[in-house]
Amino acid sequence: MLLSVDPDDPVPVHEQVEQQLRLVIASGALAAGSLLPTIRQLASDLGLAKGTVSGAYESLAREGLIEANRRRGTVVARRATVRSSGSVRAVLAGHAMRLALAAAQAGASPELLHSLVDEALERVEAGHPYGAGR
Repeated sequence: MLLSVDPDDPVPVHEQVEQQLRLVIASGALAAGSLLPTIRQLASDLGLAKGTVSGAYESLAREGLIEANRRRGTVVARRATVRSSGSVRAVLAGHAMRLALAAAQAGASPELLHSLVDEALERVEAGHPYGAGR
């Protein structure tokens, strides 16, 4: 599972984790019953405190998207449905708006932004979003 956080983003990192997990659940990339990384593992992978990831998991559990099981670990809930405010489109629209605002603040042209998004999509499709092409 490819998640990342940006400490410079105005969105708190726990919300970034929640939004990204909602997105992969809503998109079907994580099906019902799919095992999530342990809190310790995800915190280590993202360079976050365990409490930050724990808070994100607790929030998603309250929404009924994930459930903790002592034997199996944390899994996507069987009846996981993302509320309309957390739909794939809404989550992606928020990310797109932040990206567009950051580009505008940096003085980047729309063409440059489109080019960078296309390159990022190509890296993800090739299976190496954080390595090759940087």
